[in-house]
Amino acid sequence: MTFLWPSVLLLLALLPLAALAYRALERRRVARLKGLGSLGLAVGASGTDQGVPWRRARRWLPAGLVLAGLASLVVALARPQAVVGVPRQEGIVVLAFDVSGSMAADDVAPSRMEAAKAAASAFVERQPEGVIVGVVAFSDSGLSVQVPTRDQAAVLAAIARLDPQRGTSLTQGIDAAVDAITDAEDGVARGYYTSRSPAPDAAPVPVGPGSHGHAVVVLLTDGEATADRDPLAGANAAAAQGIRVHTVGVGSVAGAVVDIEGFRVLTQLDESMLQAIAERTGGTYHHADSAEELTTVYDSLDTRLVVETETTEVTSLVAALGLALLTLGGAAALAWLGRLP
Repeated sequence: MTFLWPSVLLLLALLPLAALAYRALERRRVARLKGLGSLGLAVGASGTDQGVPWRRARRWLPAGLVLAGLASLVVALARPQAVVGVPRQEGIVVLAFDVSGSMAADDVAPSRMEAAKAAASAFVERQPEGVIVGVVAFSDSGLSVQVPTRDQAAVLAAIARLDPQRGTSLTQGIDAAVDAITDAEDGVARGYYTSRSPAPDAAPVPVGPGSHGHAVVVLLTDGEATADRDPLAGANAAAAQGIRVHTVGVGSVAGAVVDIEGFRVLTQLDESMLQAIAERTGGTYHHADSAEELTTVYDSLDTRLVVETETTEVTSLVAALGLALLTLGGAAALAWLGRLP
């Protein structure tokens, strides 16, 4: 236990003095009663409780309760803090954004990228406190741009910064999202800017698709895998770890012509690829034209119970204990002694 105002605890040094003063007053009172006893004015005086343990305890217990109550109030004035375990329901969602050049197409107004960002932002704002959200951007490579966090403002800011760039690798996007989930669960911050060679990772033991219920990937893309030899390789890796990938198709099947590095290219929504990724990992497929459907992603997200420690001020509890002891001591003194201690 720690204290915000520890200097207040010095007042506890006064309590032994109070106990000695009370003992002196009790001796004077008993002496007076003995003096009056010879005149027949005191009943039960002259130390009639000597040798009777329960009578001695009844005389001193109220004072002890009052002193304990005063000690508790002094401790409360010092504002005590305790480290307690707080249970939380927690789930992890990583939004993996396709930021390839094809996402600049305008077959979804105002553009595929802006539609994907709007759908994702609406999804983030609907999430309860227990769900932490991260953001991954991928084109021909994948990069975590926001580690999973409860700070919705940080997640929304990361989404707003995304812009279309180069080619598309669905595998790189899924792999980066799975890595972000693994790091969030392990509590590890990756050292991106380091010259040290990373330690080899142990090969994960394959599990059933979708069995890792409390963590999912939401893949927002048009599904065109221009930089993948095997577009389903990332899906297979995610499925082996039990992580579901919910795919969100952005664009239209008819497609649109977009200017990419001086070339006019027809880009189309590949729904069959996105459906295959979702099916292989135990996820679901959605279309960005209906952003409300993204809420079903959370419906399929299991939560895990985690216990986090946090420092909490317990002043009110200690003060309540002190008042209870004072009240009990006063009541006992009135009932047994006919006076306050």
